[in-house]
Amino acid sequence: MSVSRRNLIGMGATTVALTGCGRFIQRVGSDPLPAQLTAPTGKVSREVRLLDRAGFGPRPGDVEDVLKRGIEAWVTDQLQPSDQEPPALSLQLSRLEATRMDGMELRDLPEDEVLRQLAQAQILRQIYSPWQVRERMVDLWTNHFNVYGRKGLAAWRKVNDDVQVIRKHALGNFPELLRANAHSAAMLAYLDNRQNLRGAPNENYARELMELHSLGVDGGYTQKDVQEVARCFTGWTVEDRFLHHGGAFRFNPEVHDDGEKTVLGVRIPAGGGQSDGDRVLDIITKHPSCARFISMKLCRAFLGDANSPMVDRLIKIFGDTGGEIKPMLKELFLSQEFLEGAPIAKRPLDYVVSAMRASHANTDARIPIQQWLTKMGQPLFEWPMPDGYPDRASSWTGSMLARWNFAHALCNGGLPDSEVPFEQWEKRAEGRSMAKLFADSILVGRDRDRYLAACDGKSTQAALALALSTPEFQWR
Repeated sequence: MSVSRRNLIGMGATTVALTGCGRFIQRVGSDPLPAQLTAPTGKVSREVRLLDRAGFGPRPGDVEDVLKRGIEAWVTDQLQPSDQEPPALSLQLSRLEATRMDGMELRDLPEDEVLRQLAQAQILRQIYSPWQVRERMVDLWTNHFNVYGRKGLAAWRKVNDDVQVIRKHALGNFPELLRANAHSAAMLAYLDNRQNLRGAPNENYARELMELHSLGVDGGYTQKDVQEVARCFTGWTVEDRFLHHGGAFRFNPEVHDDGEKTVLGVRIPAGGGQSDGDRVLDIITKHPSCARFISMKLCRAFLGDANSPMVDRLIKIFGDTGGEIKPMLKELFLSQEFLEGAPIAKRPLDYVVSAMRASHANTDARIPIQQWLTKMGQPLFEWPMPDGYPDRASSWTGSMLARWNFAHALCNGGLPDSEVPFEQWEKRAEGRSMAKLFADSILVGRDRDRYLAACDGKSTQAALALALSTPEFQWR
C-alpha cells in the first residue's frame, strides 16, 4: 500500500503516532453508509438557525433573547466580543495550568495532560461563553490551520498557537491570521519546515500554505511555484538554541536560500532574507484565488454550499476590506441564504456541545466528555492530516449510535463530572408535560410532532435523551 505525503506528515517519524491515529481514522467515515443521507424537511425558525450555525446552538432562553433584540442586533454584538468571560467560566479556565504556561514550562506536563487541558478549555468556552461567534470561528480556523497534537512536540507548541494565532485573529484580518500562522512554531514544526534548508528544500509547508491555507487546490499555482515558495521559507524554524526562549519562532539566515525567486509571476530579488517569506504571504493574500478560496470556505461552513452566489459577494468584501473577517460574517449571517437555507449536519463536537447547551448541563469537560468525542471519531487536536476534520455529512454517519448512547448517559447520570439540572427543568414546566417542555425549549422552531408522539409514557430522563437523539437535533 502506498503512503501519501499527507499521511506521512500526520504519522510523523514514530510508530506511536501511527498507532494513536487508528482509533479514530478507522471510525470516521469507515462504517457502511446509507444510500442517501436525508436531512429533516421541517422548517427551522430563523432565530434557531442563527444560533445553531453562528454558534453552537441555543441554551434555554437564547431564542427568546434573539427574538427580543433582533437578529441584526445580536450579530452586531457578537462581532464585538469582550475579552471577559462569565465569572464561573473564568474560574474553570483558571484551573487549567497548561493554558497559562509558555512552551518551556509546559514540557513539565505529559503530552496527554496538555492535550486534555487544551480540549477542556475549548469545550468549556464553546458551552458557556456568551461569545458564540468567536468560538465558532476559533473552531473553524483550528481545523483550517490544523496541527496534529501528537506529532513531535506539537502538543506543547499548540498552546501558544491556540492563544496567539487562532483565538487572537479569529475575527480579525485574514492576511494577518495567515502571517501569524506562518510564524507559528506549532505549524512550522508540524509541516516539517525545520527541515527546509538551502540546497535541500522541504516542500510540505509551502504546498499546504497554498493548497489548504490560502489559494485552494485549483488556485492557479504550479509545482514550480511550490518549489520557489519552499525556497523563500528556508530558515523559518523553531528556536532550540541553548539559553534562548525555546519553542518560539526563529529565522536562521545560515540555512536560508538567498537567491532570486519568482512566485506566481512576481519576482523576489536576491538577498531578502526573512522578508522573502513575508513577501510570499503578501503575494498570496493579494492573489484573486485567495479571496475566492476563503469565501468558499465560509460559505461551505455556514451555508453548506461552496458554490452559493454568496461567494461573489464575499469576494468583493474581502477585496474592499483587505480580508477583514467581520464584515464577511455579517454579510453571511444576515442573508436569506443563511437564515433559510438547507440544514448542515453536525459533526460530533457540534453535537456534544449543542446537547450540553440545550440541556443546560453542568460540566467541567474533563476526560469523560472527551472520551465520548473519541468514540464518535473527533478527539480534539488529534486529526493527523493537515486538512482538518471533514465537514461532509457522510463522514460522520458512523457516529450515530455513539450519539444516542451519549444522550442516554448524559440524561441518566452516566457521564461523570456532568449533570443535567432536572429540578430546574421541572420548575420551568408550569403545567406542561416534561416532553412538551423539552419540545418547547430544545426543539423550538423545529418539527416536533413525531417527538411528542414518541414520548408518550416516557420518563423525564428518557424524554430529554430522546429530544437530543431526534433527527432534527443532528442538523444545524
